[in-house]
Amino acid sequence: MTATEPGTVLITGPTRGLGRATALALAARPDGERPDLLLVGRPGKALEDVAQAARSRGATVHTIGCDLSRLADVRKAAAAARESLESGAVRPLRALIANAGAMSADTRQASADGYELTFAVGYLAHAQLIADLRDLLSAPARVVMLGSNTYHANIYRRLMGVPAADWRDPLEIARPATAETKPSFKASGVAYSNTKLAILYYAHELQRQVAPGVNVVVFEPGWMPGTDLGRGMPAAARAMGRGLGHLPGVATPERSGPALASVALDAKWAQLRDGAFVVRDKVTEVKPIAQDREREGRLWEATEKLLLDSAHV
Repeated sequence: MTATEPGTVLITGPTRGLGRATALALAARPDGERPDLLLVGRPGKALEDVAQAARSRGATVHTIGCDLSRLADVRKAAAAARESLESGAVRPLRALIANAGAMSADTRQASADGYELTFAVGYLAHAQLIADLRDLLSAPARVVMLGSNTYHANIYRRLMGVPAADWRDPLEIARPATAETKPSFKASGVAYSNTKLAILYYAHELQRQVAPGVNVVVFEPGWMPGTDLGRGMPAAARAMGRGLGHLPGVATPERSGPALASVALDAKWAQLRDGAFVVRDKVTEVKPIAQDREREGRLWEATEKLLLDSAHV
């Protein structure tokens, strides 16, 4: 990908935190290097505000309202993006940034399609969007998914008590907890970590499925407490996160947003593929648990079933 062909970047979850910082970093690029933007997020003032801020920096911006917890909404958003791309309202699609995520405080909570909410928003919504748009990715192009070291609970997450993934069959992971299950931080953390492990598995399999010239990368923004990711968590947990967000060395949207924008477009990352894991600005080897061809194939198969089932509801 060259600076003279920035094309269009689609990003989900652009209204706050990392997504907003990334969208504005892309919009602030110099003339000739600035992509058009398709901003896919919950409709409302926040979406319009970030779109206007991006336009004020010189970007061509189209907003697509979408509740990512509803797969029917995601399919409509993909259709709207397709219309913008095929009509020439925006330039060819060079990057899709699957940024949006959630961490539900109650694993009994279900999406509109009946799936566990953290898994539905962070993983299934993006699998649907990518399935609907991957034929429009114009090589050289990139799919960048948002990962996290919580899949194996690195030292910082262990200090916070965030548990590692507890992988099971994807159809089981997608089911909300039973009504008798009591909400707990541990259960929420496992659901989040399972979602992030699923993203790594999916990225590896997606690379095998996409057309030549489309590279798949997973980006970890660094430990970033205090963002709106945990907005469904108890007030005390959110307050603690905000406090930890001021510690030296902790990642912030303002620092990690430009790094994510760079991974999506810059030539220095052009050779990355196969779900390469970038932590802030360094390629990092994933743990052995995140490389499992059998699990990757099973997840792909189960994902197709989950998405198909939701379309028939």
